[in-house]
Amino acid sequence: MARLAVAMSGGVDSSVAAALLVQEGHEVVGLTMDVWPSAPPGSARSESACCGEGAIGDARAVAAMLGIRHYVLNLREEFERHVIDYFCDEYVRGRTPNPCVACNRYVKFTALLARAEAMGCDGLATGHHARVSTGGANGRKRLLRGVDPAKDQSYVLCTVPYERLARLRFPVGSLAKEEVRGIAKRLGLPVADKRDSQDICFVSGRGYSDLVMARRPFAFSSGEILDLGGRAVGKHSGLARYTVGQRRGLNLAGSRPQYVLEIDAQRNALVVGPGEGLERRGLLVSGVNWLAPVSLPSRATVRIRYSTPDVPAVLRPGGDGVVVEFHTPQRAPAVGQVVAFYDGELVLGGAVVDRAGMPGEEMTGNEQSN
Repeated sequence: MARLAVAMSGGVDSSVAAALLVQEGHEVVGLTMDVWPSAPPGSARSESACCGEGAIGDARAVAAMLGIRHYVLNLREEFERHVIDYFCDEYVRGRTPNPCVACNRYVKFTALLARAEAMGCDGLATGHHARVSTGGANGRKRLLRGVDPAKDQSYVLCTVPYERLARLRFPVGSLAKEEVRGIAKRLGLPVADKRDSQDICFVSGRGYSDLVMARRPFAFSSGEILDLGGRAVGKHSGLARYTVGQRRGLNLAGSRPQYVLEIDAQRNALVVGPGEGLERRGLLVSGVNWLAPVSLPSRATVRIRYSTPDVPAVLRPGGDGVVVEFHTPQRAPAVGQVVAFYDGELVLGGAVVDRAGMPGEEMTGNEQSN
């Protein structure tokens, strides 16, 4: 048996993960991250969020029921630098960040894992719906999708470095969500019926722009809205208020709906056009994190955002990154977004979008990124 830390967020998944490891006979230590002393400027922390005070209380109560030690660890500096600052700076650059992916890579599976190891733990478990298995003749670790397709969280783990996989466990990844709640109810855990957290934990109900404005007010200078021909058709109120694919808030005249097609931070301009202008045939991605051996070019399926299914594509070498060529054009992939690569249930890796190409535009990896 091993000595294992469990990242307890106060939710049902991490609570059941801890319970399952206790049942297996492991020595389990519960760890909950404290990522800020109060709500950051421009945010409104929810007490039920995965890092709110209410969540800490829920995690503590579950740990007491399971008879395991529980610690609250101060990771405020790491969260500020790798999640909140990154989130704000990406919007300043006209890019679309994914803070959950950043939190998993740099906070949970770097800083928290290091704390767990310093406490003498052999590994770190979480309530993510994903799986780590050993496959192949060489016993290589593999990251797999969770078995519940509606709850699979492998996408937000695709940038976790491969060398961390051997020290990670995802006890609920082989269970459907209904089974997880059933276990929690049978054990009498107080979080059995707790609602899943859906929103970014540090963003208020009013939207992310309040947070960015409070921390990066210079990003809200007005600028021109341009059509595809470069003609000024309106004024925007700060690039950080907009994302690719957005329609609302443009306040443009005309009978045909207009969408944000591009955010040009260098010119402090939005480029708008009709909905069909959002279609992209390829991507140039950088910072590729491979989790499985891949020989390029290679066929794969690619997920361009957490809430959409992955789609067929070909991965090709592209400068310092990878070119993704979709079989059919995809709507509104945005610069800065994370993409995950799959081969069936196997997660091949992940990367960040540097450029999205129009249908017919050749992507070579030599283009200038935003």
